[in-house]
Amino acid sequence: MKKLFALLLSLAMVFAMAACGDTASNNEGGGNSNAGNADTGGEEGGDTAGIAAGDLQIGLICIHDENSGYDLAHIDGLRAACSELGIDESQITMRINIPETEECYDAAIQLADAGCDIIFSDSYGHQSYMALAAQDYPEVTFVACTGDQAGVAGIPNLKNIFPYTYESRYVSGVVAGVKLKEMMDNGEVTDPHIGYVGAYPYAEVVCGYTAFLLGIQSQVPEAYMDVQYTNSWYDLTAEGEAANALMARGCVIIGQHADSTGAPSAVQAARDAGSNVYSVGYNIDMLSVAPEAALTSAQNNWSVLYKATLQHMLDGTEIPADYAVGHSEGAVMISELGESCAEGTQEAVDAAWAGIDDGSLKVFDTSKFTVDGAAVDSYTINTSIIDFTTGNTIYEGQEYEAIVDGAFQESVFRAAPYFDIRIDGITELNPS
Repeated sequence: MKKLFALLLSLAMVFAMAACGDTASNNEGGGNSNAGNADTGGEEGGDTAGIAAGDLQIGLICIHDENSGYDLAHIDGLRAACSELGIDESQITMRINIPETEECYDAAIQLADAGCDIIFSDSYGHQSYMALAAQDYPEVTFVACTGDQAGVAGIPNLKNIFPYTYESRYVSGVVAGVKLKEMMDNGEVTDPHIGYVGAYPYAEVVCGYTAFLLGIQSQVPEAYMDVQYTNSWYDLTAEGEAANALMARGCVIIGQHADSTGAPSAVQAARDAGSNVYSVGYNIDMLSVAPEAALTSAQNNWSVLYKATLQHMLDGTEIPADYAVGHSEGAVMISELGESCAEGTQEAVDAAWAGIDDGSLKVFDTSKFTVDGAAVDSYTINTSIIDFTTGNTIYEGQEYEAIVDGAFQESVFRAAPYFDIRIDGITELNPS
């Protein structure tokens, strides 16, 4: 059965790739989210009649359940968006603990058969199965949160949404940087060594930890960072072990792009044992598990993206293939500052947010980093989708110059992150 499904999936992708060839060549904006508002992927047909709020049926596929901070953020975000739009919670059907396998396809078609008008999935690895379901159910809208295929797949009812996570990563790095500077000024630390627990060596993670370090370096320019991958989005034990390994190497602040409380809990345990270490979390406020260690967490307000997408359904207007927005729209934030934060942290945070919002602060300002000691003044990104297990191109995208006016243009040419530059000052301890 699995071999047959894999064959069908491969054939579907081949047909979709063939279909999208003309779409890409005839759509100058193909794959370009244009700050979250472009209409990409070659959609045809224009607006249609909307759906009344009381009639809209919504599906949500989650890779884990509410015990995962990442999935909880999606569940809470969808519920909040529905509440604001007058959609009753009973109109949401969820499928939880759905792995990135054909089980996602099964869940998607079950939701479609149950009458859902729009179906969201919350994990990157779900999207190939969402694409297959979208082709089988063209009257249903399928939205892959954190996906990157919709702008080039040529499937009109497949969409991607993603917040500007790099903005909150940067500002959480500012929080860590102010603390690190205080520790160095007080003589508590002489080596500005930072650690980061990452899930996978994907662009999404690379983009985030790079922004985190750049935020730290805005306060302590000599700071540097080690990254330990867990090769899992959610693994309490592995994330705790990774944090411990980083602290054993001398890292004094541990950031994370992983979905559990494992790393902050390990840092709190180390503090309880006498180590002078701190944590910056992700998704949820970590003060409940790390009351002295947690400085803040980078967070996404998914309700903003869900609400905007659902509003299109209610209005009968076209949903952009790629939709991405950031702090100025309320889509990203950081959690409450912990009691261990240094004096002046809030002022530094406020200044960073103001600069991001008015455009005077560019997170990936190329004057702020180097690669092999040299400045980066040009970088080509390709929005094609590659099967990294085989090296085969699944969907053919376009190439873009990513460095414009001295800054890397993240989440402009598609919603999902594509910043994958390995800058100086960051060491991946286990990149493969």
